[in-house]
Amino acid sequence: MEDPISSIVGSFASSLGISDVTMQLLIGSFGLILMAVAFHHHSESYAKGSAMISWPLIGLFFYLYSGHFVEISDPVLIFMTAGALPAGLAISYWEWTVEGETDETIVWLRGFVVWSMIPYYIVFGVPYLNMAFVQFTAISAEFMLEFAGFGGYEIGTMMIERHGEVAIPVSDWEGNRFVLSEPLGEGGFYAPMVNDEGESIVAFILACSALQSMTVFIGAIVALNSVHWKRRARALLIVIPTIHVLNVFRNAGIVWLTDTYRGWSLSGMGIFDFAHSYAAKVASLFAMFLMAIALFDLLPELHRHVMKVLNPVIHVTRVIAGVLVSGLGLARRLRQFWT
Repeated sequence: MEDPISSIVGSFASSLGISDVTMQLLIGSFGLILMAVAFHHHSESYAKGSAMISWPLIGLFFYLYSGHFVEISDPVLIFMTAGALPAGLAISYWEWTVEGETDETIVWLRGFVVWSMIPYYIVFGVPYLNMAFVQFTAISAEFMLEFAGFGGYEIGTMMIERHGEVAIPVSDWEGNRFVLSEPLGEGGFYAPMVNDEGESIVAFILACSALQSMTVFIGAIVALNSVHWKRRARALLIVIPTIHVLNVFRNAGIVWLTDTYRGWSLSGMGIFDFAHSYAAKVASLFAMFLMAIALFDLLPELHRHVMKVLNPVIHVTRVIAGVLVSGLGLARRLRQFWT
């Protein structure tokens, strides 16, 4: 059964004669432009209007990825992308209900979205940068495997998978290398990791670079307008290298596990899917949580904003937990009464 929202967006894209991927990028780009105006514009009424329109568009942009993650059975990213649209609508409503001077946390949240998306958009949209990040990620994983004593791996030819077309070597691609002028397929630019028997083990894509995790922290830190730039720079110098080093261990581990335990299976799920979609995701989220705690000590302003954003979620969770506990207590009393 096709998701109705994705179906509507797809129908609209067809009527314009463009692909679904291009439509999604247009939605995200328009939403990001409006959000940048909302964060940097000095007129609060103008900024507020731009933000109210932007939040649902950005939420929809991430929501449209959920279908892909359903196909590859990635529960963590399904939850995160599927929740983006209702979250965007909720924040848009929050913007609308604020009267008078805009809440400082809302302004930070606007900047967080802008400066976490812009770096990723730039790297993704400039093929030279895209390929450089992919190649650097593959080289780092290969170096770690060599350092750990698991040699014999090599990086294959850089490939490109365009939307609706078969993958070809980048050397055969005639597209613009400065500005991406055509939609990419699921793989995009990728570099295969080959073992000593010439077999391709995994393929490194831009998502393997941990660029998303880095940009999340970049956006959260850069958006702290009230914090001196030296404190923000210090935080970035701590976070970015740490994320990269942890990601190198993650990638090297996935390569080694995939090559070593090929016959391993859990309920029909191979070792790569388990390591990539479950074990590594849980470990990565836990590492990001620990880094956030360290940052809160360095930047208490960030902690204040994050907790204010999470307060409605915490309140709703407490209400639901209270209802469940009350329901269980009532059910227990009724059972005792009837027995």
